[in-house]
Amino acid sequence: MATELKDDPQSCLTCEVFNPNEMIVDLLKKKELDEDVYQRLSDIFKALSDPTRLKIINALRIKELCVCDIQEAVGLSTSAVSHQLRILRNLDLVKFRKEGRQAIYSLADEHVLALFSQGLEHVLESIPEKD
Repeated sequence: MATELKDDPQSCLTCEVFNPNEMIVDLLKKKELDEDVYQRLSDIFKALSDPTRLKIINALRIKELCVCDIQEAVGLSTSAVSHQLRILRNLDLVKFRKEGRQAIYSLADEHVLALFSQGLEHVLESIPEKD
């Protein structure tokens, strides 16, 4: 019987009996984050859901780069790269400084690198090794 439940994808979607643990629910409610925190976090994950922006972050985890180098690395036009960088900059995922006539971009902080690295590690663990 247990294997039948395990194999049935519908079996784990709901409890068979509604009986929430009030102590746990109360604790969870006390630890609840503000809605604006959830929204900001959601915005960050939305930004990270775009493959082009992930390519930019991947390039910037190696080295800080000027827009021209990012453009060549990801194979996009200057305007397309600028658009993606603006999204990342508005969410404090990347930062830039001016060096003469160049804008040099880098990851905003170690948190961005950690987010990317953890996601990458998770994905690479699930890809079967090639012989």
